[in-house]
This record gives sequence, structure tokens and C-alpha cells, in this order.
Amino acid sequence: MTLRLLTGAPRLQARLTVAALAALALIGTQATAADSDDQKRPNIVFIFADDQCFDTIAALGNSEVETPNLDRLAQRGTTFTHAYNMGSWSGAVCVASRMMLNSGRFIWNAEPLYRNSEQERKAGRWWSEYLKDAGYRTYMTGKWHCRANAEKAFDVVRDVRGGMPQQTDAGYDRPQVDPQTGEVTDPWSPSDPKFGGFWQGGTHWSEVVANHSEDFLRQASEESAPFFMYLAFNAPHDPRQSPAEYVAKYPRDQIQLPSNFLPEYPYADAMGAGHGLRDERLAPFPRTPLAVKTHRQEYYAIITHMDAMIGRILDALENTGRADNTWIFFSADHGLACGQHGLMGKQNLYDHSVRVPLMVIGPDVPAGEKIDQPVYLQDIMPTTLELAEVEKPEHVDFQSLLPLLDGEPSRYESIYGAYLDRQRSIRTDTHKLIVYPRAGVARLYDVVADPHEQHDLAQSAEHQGTLRKLVAELKELQASMKDSLDLNL
Repeated sequence: MTLRLLTGAPRLQARLTVAALAALALIGTQATAADSDDQKRPNIVFIFADDQCFDTIAALGNSEVETPNLDRLAQRGTTFTHAYNMGSWSGAVCVASRMMLNSGRFIWNAEPLYRNSEQERKAGRWWSEYLKDAGYRTYMTGKWHCRANAEKAFDVVRDVRGGMPQQTDAGYDRPQVDPQTGEVTDPWSPSDPKFGGFWQGGTHWSEVVANHSEDFLRQASEESAPFFMYLAFNAPHDPRQSPAEYVAKYPRDQIQLPSNFLPEYPYADAMGAGHGLRDERLAPFPRTPLAVKTHRQEYYAIITHMDAMIGRILDALENTGRADNTWIFFSADHGLACGQHGLMGKQNLYDHSVRVPLMVIGPDVPAGEKIDQPVYLQDIMPTTLELAEVEKPEHVDFQSLLPLLDGEPSRYESIYGAYLDRQRSIRTDTHKLIVYPRAGVARLYDVVADPHEQHDLAQSAEHQGTLRKLVAELKELQASMKDSLDLNL
């Protein structure tokens, strides 16, 4: 801190006694200490994908997709291989996931606050508000989908996006095959900007996120305050659009059909994922291998395009000179079926739709490691509060990941799942139980022997003990979650 005396103020100069000078020197010392504290506290970069399934990263086992920059994160940090979203009270699963993330509350504690989330923010019970109070320069760009005012929740805000890009009729119920001639018809092109969508405004929305992130990081490199960046891509949400060269990386005839492919899911209507649901209308009924491969082609292409933008952000972070004191978190709000189990959307409780990638990179975080303990993606929120030395607020239900990085076990014995009043689930280390109360149906899977959840064991006499045990555990978990839904079993 530099003290500048005003030569044109003789009375002030006359009164600068030894005591006053000593006081000013103390202020200077305190300011220097504050600057030092700013430099010690880590920067936090949160990168958030939309609709990205846990198994869509090359470094984590998917040999079809190209994700060099997400691979780079996996190699630099630790991956939580079993991270979940709890589900949703809304058909727009993104809404519930993001409300839980920013409020820190479990699903049925977050749901009644959703409409009044701006009041929660004003009261300071909000992720970014806690970090602002801790002295962080906060920044946000991309998808928000919360009712709290993003412009006021962060210090710097650029291009707040809605829930999804603009849709066109051409993007649904495609591609079609003429049963007589076998001719394929598809009015949609994933790389044609004329459809709007991700190109609405002239620049692909993933590129916009990268552009704004680079701008902010250039500014942050000149400031001493720690920063928190909330970078929320709309990708790979539909309409899945990317430049032609990215689509060309994935020839449709080389895309593999998921091992758990089904033409139609037998309980789609009872579970709330039937023909009327928007996500499910993206592909024709019944599902065909051609349609599923087409949608997966476009899914991989937009993920690879987003990955390139993430690479730009990582490079810009390195250029600040502050990367060594920065924690990076990458995750997604939920997964996506994209043809698995005869489903296209995320309104179900199979792992492909509730399980997400979660990678943590930071000082002293083990590189290239994996932790298979069960966690929720919203655990990122209290983790960052702990890094910022913010005492965990009483209302925050989720748990910090830092103890797990130090080798401690997860605080969650099992994972809870819910969708509207249509579905409930519990997942342990060995099994998953899914219940459709309206149909009075339970489905049981051995997730060790059957990780793609293809073989329902609920009717097997051999597994009735496991079924009864999980039903009882699910009911206990419901009670702890303030969930009064009757399972009808």
C-alpha cells in the first residue's frame, strides 16, 4: 500500500503526528496482510455441462468419443466415478439439479424454495453469495435455469442463457425410414446454422462461453482477489449442433448401438417418460438402430466441440499465472439415455440419466486417481465453501468432497433417486431398486454383475430377500428426505 501525502493540505500535514503515522503504517500492514490472504485463498473454476452422461469421456473408458481436454482434467486430478443427481420435481430435470446445487439443499428441501429462490439469494443463502462474502470476485456465463437473479448473484455476468436453445419441428421424430423403400429421410442438419439453436445470435453458444471466459481470465490475471467462475455450457443438450467437422468425426455407420438398447421401454407411461414427453419425441417410436445411432453421433460431436472450448478455457487459465492456486471442478447437471433402455431423455433413474462425470483438480489433489465412493454432484458446492474457509451453513445438506480426497469414506451409505411422483430408487454398492408406484412395479438390478442394468431380478425367487431389504431401506431413506410418497408395494 502506498501512502500519498497531499502537499496542498498544510493542516493535514501539520496534524500527522508520530501516532498518526504509526496508525497509517498499521493500516498499510493490514492491507498487505489482506492482499496476502487473497493470494493464498484458491481460485475456483466450476465447469458445468448439460445432459452429459458419466460414460462419455475417453479417459474414463469410452473408446468412441474424442475428449482430449476432459482427458487432460482426468489425468491431472481425481475422478469421482459414482456421482449422482438426486432427480427432479419437474420434467425439466435441469431445474431441480441447479436449484439443489446453488442452494445446497436436498431435493425435497429445495423444491418448495424454487419459486422464491431470489429471496434465498437476497438472504445470502446461495452459493455465489457465500463466496462473494468471502472476498471472491464472482463470474458467471451460460445456462442458469434458476429463478434467482443471475445478474445480482455474481459480480460479473455475461450472456445468461435459458434452459435450452430454440427448437424447430425439424429436430423431432427423426430420422425416418420408409418401410416400403428403405429410404432415409431427415430434415434436420446438426451443422446448419439456419435452424438457430446453438447458433442463435451468430456464434455457437459453446464458443460464447469460451470467449467470455477468456476475457474474464485476462482481467483476473491483473487482480489480486481470488475468483470464482461458474461456466455453464448448454451443450450437449438438444438440439445437438456442432460444426460440420465435428459431426464428420463420427460416421453414423461406425457408431455402436448401446448394449441395453430397446425399441421401447415397457413402463414408459407409468414412469412419466412416454410418448408425450418432449425429450422422448426426439426420435421415432419404436426406436430404431438408425435413429439411436444418429442421435448418438450428434451427441458425441457436440461433446467433442464443447471439449475444444474447455481446452481454450484451460489454456487461458494457465496464461493467468494463477493456475497453480486454482481448483477446477467439472461435472454435469444429470446424464442422458440417448437410446439406452428405449429412452431418449433424462426423466428416469437409470445410471445413464442420474450418474454424471465429476472431476476435481487442485493443489495436492492426487493425479489420475479414481474414487468410487457414492457422492452427489451438488457436493461441489460445500466443497468450495470449505476451500474458501466459509463455515458450512446449517441449511446445506450436501457434504464436502475434501475428506474423501484425504481417504475418508463417503457420508452416504446409499444413493436416493426421485422423479415427480412417478419413480423412486435406491442404489447401494451392489444393487439398484427402481419403483414405479403408479404401476406397482419394482425393478431390481445387480449393478456389479450387470452395470448396464439390463436384467431385472425383481421376480426372481432367489433375490426376494434382497428386494425386501432394499424396499425397507428405500422407505427409511424416503423418511429422511421428507418424501411421503407411497411406493405401492
